[in-house]
Amino acid sequence: MSAALEAALPAPDVIGRVLVRPLLLLVEGAAALLLAADLGVVAASVLSRYAFNAPLEWADDVARGLMVALSFFGAAAALAHGENMGVAFFIDRVPSALRRPIQAVIALLTLVTAAAVAVNALMLGQLTTGQTTGSGLQLEWTFYPMGIGSACMTLFALDKFRNHRPADIAIAIVVMAALVGGWAVLDTYAPDSMPGSGALMLAGFVLCLLGGMAIGFALALSALIYIGVEGAMPGVIFAQQMARGIDNFVLLAIPFFILVGYLMEANGMSVRLIELLERLVGRMRGGLNVVMVLSMVLFSGISGSKMADVAAVGSVLIPAARRTRQNPGGAVALLAASAVMAETIPPCINLIILGFVANISIGGLFMAGLLPAALMALALIVVAVIFGAPAHGPAIATGAATPLGKLWGGAAVTIGLIAIIFGGFKSGFATATEISAFAAIYALVVGGVVFRELGPRAAVRSFVEAANRSGLVLFIVAAAQSLAFVLTLQQIPHALAELLIGLSHDGGTWLFLLLSIAILIVMGSVLEGAAALIIFGPLLVPVAAQLGIPPLHYGVVLVIAMGIGLFAPPLGLGLYGACLIGGVPIEVTVRPMLGYLGLLLLCLLAIAFVPDITLWLPRLAGY
Repeated sequence: MSAALEAALPAPDVIGRVLVRPLLLLVEGAAALLLAADLGVVAASVLSRYAFNAPLEWADDVARGLMVALSFFGAAAALAHGENMGVAFFIDRVPSALRRPIQAVIALLTLVTAAAVAVNALMLGQLTTGQTTGSGLQLEWTFYPMGIGSACMTLFALDKFRNHRPADIAIAIVVMAALVGGWAVLDTYAPDSMPGSGALMLAGFVLCLLGGMAIGFALALSALIYIGVEGAMPGVIFAQQMARGIDNFVLLAIPFFILVGYLMEANGMSVRLIELLERLVGRMRGGLNVVMVLSMVLFSGISGSKMADVAAVGSVLIPAARRTRQNPGGAVALLAASAVMAETIPPCINLIILGFVANISIGGLFMAGLLPAALMALALIVVAVIFGAPAHGPAIATGAATPLGKLWGGAAVTIGLIAIIFGGFKSGFATATEISAFAAIYALVVGGVVFRELGPRAAVRSFVEAANRSGLVLFIVAAAQSLAFVLTLQQIPHALAELLIGLSHDGGTWLFLLLSIAILIVMGSVLEGAAALIIFGPLLVPVAAQLGIPPLHYGVVLVIAMGIGLFAPPLGLGLYGACLIGGVPIEVTVRPMLGYLGLLLLCLLAIAFVPDITLWLPRLAGY
């Protein structure tokens, strides 16, 4: 590019300041308002049903429509902030001269994928004009916001692509043109030599993952490749399946529990709990590590979001580990291992997702996950005490020491939140989504009235961050649904089920359990946790039921195996997130992490082959 042409183009920071940043503020504001509106609709629905015996028949449809819009506006904001996670292990090891063009190609593919979602969603809105849901809600008011959110996502993707070097942009465009042109030529003049659509889809998915593409976009692009190559289905089917993947009232529990996590951090509940634990057990041998495990147990029982838990605990305890001269890599490894342990502590989002996609009782899964988590927590605590260093005074720097009575008061308020969650499930008073809504309202009231630390600005920030994180998670769920639909068309679930049943008839149910664990560990390390469960949960749970394995027991085994993969080096995306929060390179966490994962794998095998560990509490509770 000539110097004159470069001078004529607007500077990237000017475009960002004048166009991108104002748009981002609008998108974040819209996502936060959609989340707040959803919270209000669900709360009003429950209040009307129980206080006035007048259920709002339109509430479910409106809440689901708001969630679809929230998902894509939140995902757009997450893309603008660069929060989408992909497998960076391979691309980071490519020489920079080659890495930059590859990243430009990935950015262009992300742009194309976002644009395809936007175009097809808007077309779907146009095609459904005049159609209504059972309660009378216009269908286009679900799809048009989805398309507008995806259009904003496209603009943010274009901005990301534009910020690459001109030479790399040119290379990316040439590569894309060559791929499309080569496929068109072969399809026209040598159709018999064309690889199958399934093979192209798989190749595209693997190459995108190796190139560091964000998981949600890699899943969506794979489905688009299949639909485009087959040519038998309209593109709106792709958008319809993405919307279908998140158009369910149950999934609203995800953004609400994520919001609870952010509100806890903003209103001081997180710091109070951690400081109380440090006062109680921090002085024992390995005390700080014990505090870390116990903190993850408590936070996972409240916020539901693993990365919110890791952020809340890690932001306090990793600096504390540095102050006490502990190995920060070992501390981050224990933090990640504790997150694996907490995968089955209610109200974990992955339990909600698995219950939804595999038609398993979510309340039953919540009860089934408690004893397995307790077993893994006990194992981690024992190791922390045996190999931990003696404590030397308080490790958490909180300024003036908070009076112990005040800490207990804060803990009591937090226990009230746990009581809302478990009491709601046990009593049958409300669904998982309704319980999560009341938990969020409780956290708002506690922060604003009881602790008086949650001002309007902090509350707004919590809604914005929760909406962004929710969009990130739900976009992956939507993209995974589009890929699951394509896999179903190819009859892959049926073929996999037949293969596993055949192997299990020869080797018994123990072989099926071992294969399931291996599949979920591998797929959990390659895919984001929700995506792995959405794709493999509906495939494997019916097979397990045919073999006589109780769904509650098998579901917990799947979630733990997925968690081990999610935090397993070198590919586990969760481990990258923990390292980012702890501020350490992944290399220094690998050795201690492998030791912790080995311990957790032994626990998982015990859980898998002793079903009473998972089934005793559900039976006691009547599930």
